[in-house]
Amino acid sequence: MGERRTARHIRKSREFEAFAAGASGRLLHAATLLTAERAPHNPRARELLTAALADTYASWERLRGGDPYDHARQILATRFARTAWRHRRGGHGPLAVLHTQERLVLVLRVYEGVAEEQTAAQLGMATERVRTLHARGAGTLLRPPRTAPRGRPEPAARGPLPS
Repeated sequence: MGERRTARHIRKSREFEAFAAGASGRLLHAATLLTAERAPHNPRARELLTAALADTYASWERLRGGDPYDHARQILATRFARTAWRHRRGGHGPLAVLHTQERLVLVLRVYEGVAEEQTAAQLGMATERVRTLHARGAGTLLRPPRTAPRGRPEPAARGPLPS
């Protein structure tokens, strides 16, 4: 009995290591976009990635037949959404000008290619809300930056997000 358990544990570890080796880069990039950090120095993104991989490893046996990447991405997004208040200020990444909800929706929809309905269900939002956040975030990113009198870009004017 102990040999079976050990063999199963070794197999689980090897399978997970292979998954993590293949998926970590993309998941870290998604986490870095979410936290609006720059790639070389992204401690919050690495924290999100570690939590997502740890949860995926703990759930590995239940994921048989499922997609572990989808599970890890969902954990990453959920953890980010729960801790979004930490990621509001101080970001320097390409999506730093966006509100955290806009960032989350854009990363899931554009970078990860998650369908609108699936994004809404995963985040517990109405599909219309996801559509609005997506349009607003994309509009902000596509708008050319305004220039201040001394040639410095002005921050984008932000109003409150509708609920």
